[in-house]
Amino acid sequence: MEKSKTRAWSWIPTLYFAEGIPYVVVMTVAVIMYKRFGLSNTEIALYTSWLYLPWVIKPFWSPFVDILKTKRWWIVSMQLLIGAGLAGVAFTLPTPLYLQASLAFFWLLAFSSATHDIAADGFYMLALNDSEQSFFVGIRSTFYRIAMITGQGALVVLAGFLERITGNIPLAWSITFFVVAGLFLLFFVYHKFVLPRPVVDSEREVRSPKEVLIKFEETFVAFFSKRGIWVAIAFMLLYRFSEAMLVKMASPFLLDSRGVGGMGLSTEQVGIVYGTVGVIALTLGGILGGIVASQNGLKYWIWPMALAITLPHVSYVYLSMFQPENFIAINLAVAIEQFGYGFGFTAYMLYLIYFSNGAHKTAHYSICTGFMALGMMLPGMAAGWIQEQIGYEHFFIFLMISTIPTLVVIPFLKIDKDFGKAKKTSKETDV
Repeated sequence: MEKSKTRAWSWIPTLYFAEGIPYVVVMTVAVIMYKRFGLSNTEIALYTSWLYLPWVIKPFWSPFVDILKTKRWWIVSMQLLIGAGLAGVAFTLPTPLYLQASLAFFWLLAFSSATHDIAADGFYMLALNDSEQSFFVGIRSTFYRIAMITGQGALVVLAGFLERITGNIPLAWSITFFVVAGLFLLFFVYHKFVLPRPVVDSEREVRSPKEVLIKFEETFVAFFSKRGIWVAIAFMLLYRFSEAMLVKMASPFLLDSRGVGGMGLSTEQVGIVYGTVGVIALTLGGILGGIVASQNGLKYWIWPMALAITLPHVSYVYLSMFQPENFIAINLAVAIEQFGYGFGFTAYMLYLIYFSNGAHKTAHYSICTGFMALGMMLPGMAAGWIQEQIGYEHFFIFLMISTIPTLVVIPFLKIDKDFGKAKKTSKETDV
């Protein structure tokens, strides 16, 4: 068992680092890049929000990852495809048709990344026993967060540095994407040789199309037959309603000039503020959320966490109204909002797990994550247009008003009061 754990250290950190990079590139780095290329906020929010679609519909093709080939094959194949997609973005950015071409490659990245997520999470469960899965769950989460810092932080800082020394924005971002493409080529080669070959991953159950269709139908009927399904769906779609719009406009707001209501930061500064300090605060908030939720359970913490994910939006109201020039004050404001997001997001993830419990737990959780992605996609698509109509200051005030749907749905949730609490040992029970 110790030998197995030692070997797992050789692939779990790199696998989950590789899982996080394409997601953050598609969802966050693309927003910053298109802003630097001069696209309007309306265009940026609309185009990049559509890229959530592969994660929305992921439950529909996840069974095929189980049926066709092995999860190991899917992992290495998707890493090669992600590398190709990143290289495609890099090649097309200096061209006149950069927008259409880069969006096509971002779509390839999004579908490849979503498929990689399915395969990696499934492989994790097949390659490790229950004890090892519990041991490494924090490790995989940590390296996923490091990937976020690398993507939103280091890569954006690199692009900003190259912008400054070359004076050529397309060239700077093209080089940055070539660097990430090279990284994924290394991931592909490394994991092709290092990933273990679990026996259970090589024994595939062959099913006919009819059997797959019947299984689909059973899973979805069972999901939509759950008690309180429509309240649950409303919660999944509305809990991050205002956050979904903020996520799309945060980077453009920090990059835009002070003359149009923005903060006037450079690309490098945004990489530090939003991509490094912000992600660290987000991670700390999530860690604290997990700790306190295990003490009193989800039902006890649902209201404090809902307020934590909504009320800190006032940080952006402050930034837009007063436009402070102090870099520390800007970092602090962003950190407060991101810490609240991380803390409040814990309740969301716990509820998805809670609602997924039952006969089709894994499949139902996948459906829940599809609604989670849809809840980010739809509000995000409109965020840019709303901001351009009313300006940054009024947009962030509008976001504060938009937190109301999040809070309105919570009283209707039915949650077991003991769900999420850490189980007491027999000694603690005796006491």
